[in-house]
Amino acid sequence: MTATVDTAEIAPLRAGTPAYRRTTLALFIAGLTTFGSMYSTQAVLPELTRVFGSAPATSALAVSVTTGLLALAIIPVSALSERFGRTRVMTASAIAAVALGLVIPLAPSLGVLLALRALQGIALAGVPAVAMAYLAEEVDGRDLGGAMGRYVAGTTIGGLLGRVVTAAGLDLLPWRAAMEVFALAAAALTVVMIRTLPRSRFHTPARVSVSTTVRGMAGHVRRPALAVLFVLAFLLMGGFVSAYNYLGFRLLERPFGYSSGVVGLVFLIYLAGTWSSGAAGRLADRLGRRRVLLVSIAAMAAGLAITLPDRTAAVLLGMIVFTAGFFGAHSVASGWVGALATEHRAEASSGYLFCYYAGSSVVGAAAGIAYSSLGWGGIVAAVGVAIAAAFLLAAAVLPRSFGDRTAGTGGTK
Repeated sequence: MTATVDTAEIAPLRAGTPAYRRTTLALFIAGLTTFGSMYSTQAVLPELTRVFGSAPATSALAVSVTTGLLALAIIPVSALSERFGRTRVMTASAIAAVALGLVIPLAPSLGVLLALRALQGIALAGVPAVAMAYLAEEVDGRDLGGAMGRYVAGTTIGGLLGRVVTAAGLDLLPWRAAMEVFALAAAALTVVMIRTLPRSRFHTPARVSVSTTVRGMAGHVRRPALAVLFVLAFLLMGGFVSAYNYLGFRLLERPFGYSSGVVGLVFLIYLAGTWSSGAAGRLADRLGRRRVLLVSIAAMAAGLAITLPDRTAAVLLGMIVFTAGFFGAHSVASGWVGALATEHRAEASSGYLFCYYAGSSVVGAAAGIAYSSLGWGGIVAAVGVAIAAAFLLAAAVLPRSFGDRTAGTGGTK
């Protein structure tokens, strides 16, 4: 009897059990609060420009410095979780990020705000760096897809709510109060996450070294397909964040002239990405990753072109297509990294995420130059170049035909 109980206690989590529901709820909330905090300032970028008298490109750094520092921290933090444990790193990350989020709206100047947002980026790194590894260790392989889906859904909805809640508050409150409202909500949700998150049962802390991590990353970069997927993460995420950074400025100005609250509702378009990420994954299993990835990238380009006319319907339709294409491409590319990396998978995932957030920071900041010079047409041109480069690289290097569905899957859970 005792042996049976012990075996059940250490068995990986299966869907439908209370422990599985508790674990996936905790990770859903972790994704929601992390990504909500990461992008909540995107809705107030025009207000930062007005209040501090800064250029739009300078205000956009409130997003770029966060994702940039997160990118730099994500590989070291991933290594720390190997040494100190998954839940400990996620908990410390969440607490630090929430504490900074409560202070950021009180910043007396744009410089102080940017410095605090940079620190918040480092703090936020602990959740995306660790969450997927934690789920892969704790959940039975037969139910891992569903568990990952719940976490990704949390990140998508978090990014949406962070923008929408803050933007809606701008019609009723000063920008500082609107940001504080979301920060308080994130703090409350973080308490729920910490109290709900089960401890790791299958992770054994191990010593890590810089040389081991560097060797693992170097091996991945030497593989052309993985290297291209890393570059795609940089280009596509950079283009995606650039478009949303400056979309608010466009809709507040002539000929649109919408209020901040109405502009914030545009972020509901993220729901198109919630749908397309799952749909793209299912289609990739049937039709091949390369084909679905290329179609998704092409959809981004088409959607961006549709937004060019100064008509609300065109802008909304174009952003829906653009957003669905981006999340479809991200879903396929991130899954492909895990399939190709048969060893040192933590380093491979961290490398992809490093490029993903580095693109958000570098391309998102650089696009401000294009917007300042040429307006929305400059954004379409700059992001269009990034999308075209991604499409050509994927078409030229990534494996084609039936083999792309199974390449590198040996040894996966």
